[in-house]
Amino acid sequence: MPGNKEAFPVDSELEVEWVDETIPRSRRFGDTYFSQYGGREETSQVYVGWNELPARWPQNDHCTIAELGFGTGLNFLESVRQWQMHRRPGSTFHFISVEAFPLGRQDLQKALTRWPELEVEAAALVLAWHHENELLDVEYAPGIRLTVHFDDALAALQRHDFKADAWYLDGFAPSRNPLMWSAELMQEVYSHTKAGGTFTTYTSAGWVKRNLQSAGFEVEKLPGFAAKREMLRGRKA
Repeated sequence: MPGNKEAFPVDSELEVEWVDETIPRSRRFGDTYFSQYGGREETSQVYVGWNELPARWPQNDHCTIAELGFGTGLNFLESVRQWQMHRRPGSTFHFISVEAFPLGRQDLQKALTRWPELEVEAAALVLAWHHENELLDVEYAPGIRLTVHFDDALAALQRHDFKADAWYLDGFAPSRNPLMWSAELMQEVYSHTKAGGTFTTYTSAGWVKRNLQSAGFEVEKLPGFAAKREMLRGRKA
């Protein structure tokens, strides 16, 4: 059942195959971990850009970003890179993610070698990465905290109390992983969002949009990344 840690394998070789030896693809969900058209560019546009984080960061002493689906850690690393460029001096950053099927350290490292511009950030993540327990909670760098719950997303959110400034909804495609986009989970996302907080997601599926609206978000469609025509963004009023 979802949330049963015994159901989550720790050997990602059972979970992952490789497209062109550089892009990890989940055997379980039949979907790649990031866009074949440019994973870092997708993160920059869909998550950092459309959440308008570079404009928000200089105004705040602290930022909490939450995410459904840690995957390769690319969203975290690109967010750290851009936060360091735009942050207010002395501010702090907390990235909270949920991942039921974590990659092994070697697969994580292999996936991230695709971006030499993230080499320093990726090396620090690989060094800190372990998923033997249900929680990874580390000071990734001065002023930067990384928390990853290795659990079913709904169960993790129901057990932990926090409020995010922005959400990255980045599970595998809704058609392949519908539990990651359920009405109950979207309600938990809303409850864990600060007033005025935002979310973005690459998907524009109608039923996902309705679940987010039913949870309480104001939702709009925006241009998608690369071959994707549309995506969703929302705000908690």
